[in-house]
Amino acid sequence: MRQRVVITGMGWVTPMGDDIEGVWKRMLAGECGIGRTTIFEADTFPTQFSAEVRNFDLARILGASADKHRDASRNAKFALAAAKQAWDQSGLANWTTLNPADVGVYLGGGEGPVDFLNFAAAAVKGWQSGQARGLDALDGAAWGEVAMKQLDGTCEMEQDPNMASSHLAVCFKAAGPNANTLTACAASTQAIGEATAIIRRGDAEVMLSGGTHSMIHPLGVTGFNRLTALSNRNDDFTTASRPFDRTRDGFVLGEGAGMIVLESLEHAQARGGKILAEVVGYGSTADAFRVTDIHEEGRGPVASMTMAFKEADMTPGDIGYISAHGTGTSENDKIETLSIKKVFGEKAPSTPISSIKSMMGHLIAAAGAVEIITCVLAIRDNIVPPTINLNTPDPNCDLDYVPLKARKVNVNAALSNSFGFGGQNDTLIVRTFE
Repeated sequence: MRQRVVITGMGWVTPMGDDIEGVWKRMLAGECGIGRTTIFEADTFPTQFSAEVRNFDLARILGASADKHRDASRNAKFALAAAKQAWDQSGLANWTTLNPADVGVYLGGGEGPVDFLNFAAAAVKGWQSGQARGLDALDGAAWGEVAMKQLDGTCEMEQDPNMASSHLAVCFKAAGPNANTLTACAASTQAIGEATAIIRRGDAEVMLSGGTHSMIHPLGVTGFNRLTALSNRNDDFTTASRPFDRTRDGFVLGEGAGMIVLESLEHAQARGGKILAEVVGYGSTADAFRVTDIHEEGRGPVASMTMAFKEADMTPGDIGYISAHGTGTSENDKIETLSIKKVFGEKAPSTPISSIKSMMGHLIAAAGAVEIITCVLAIRDNIVPPTINLNTPDPNCDLDYVPLKARKVNVNAALSNSFGFGGQNDTLIVRTFE
């Protein structure tokens, strides 16, 4: 008999704040965490705004032990802060008989921010030297001379996507399975699904899982601008994220982290842990189509939702809320709508759906984890957050997206979708613990 897996702790660091109840209150009020970009000088970029985490202080959350992680990348610090909140809520901090080998980490973590200015200085020097020598290429020796003087080895190491999960292992003495997945926007949903599978098969009793990412830097913004994926509403940035709206023109880049504590039901009950929800279904598929476009018939999303329903032994009629991927790009919103119709059938029009990306932007690898926390809160309070900025109906997006205002609704179970570049599709189903 496979292990049941439950959630006993949650934490996040978001553009709207870093405490569960405060951010939840702001979401239900339909507030917005988007503003002018301040992390770097963005005035010459096509997109000059983002959803930044502001006034963040790791020591405020982690205490004296934050000094051990002073050289960690921005995204690793987000993960540490979110995980500390989740760990404390779970009560495991006071569980003295916990075996470190029974505790693992599965993170959907992105690469750390690039040391852009020093890297660029070395590149300019190398290019100038190459031009002076009559080369149509960068002079590697000149590049290396500047790089050796200005690039920091620790900073370079911290760019690796696995480093955040390593910091988590050190901080929480998690000596069990440790992994990181970077399947773009689906990463943390996949991480939670795979962490659940590790507990189900008995390889760990406790897993810290979720995601973290920060791509608000010149290379990250340039890449998404070149893909024409970002909104360019520089004169109206607080309403720029418009999932499912006919006037949508791209997503808003955000940053942050979301972490949850997963436990086997037996372990949680044995120590008297408070159970917040149960993870009952997980689906993971690939479109096998194109690296940036979703299959026009929703092949991958349909398969991931169907797989999650099969594992959960549930039907669409059991779902009280769908947390949509809902990026605000033309293709995603249209095809996600089509996919939900195909899977939910006659239940699709009456199932509440919303996208919190309308309020806090797209947290990339961290998005799915933050959204699954939103699902747990919706189940707890029987209220679902709104999709703000949805003022102009799109005939291709004709489902119930809970426009503009939060809504009281009975939610015993919720489904969360995450779809990533490369055609990765992941779905989780959580429900009230019975």
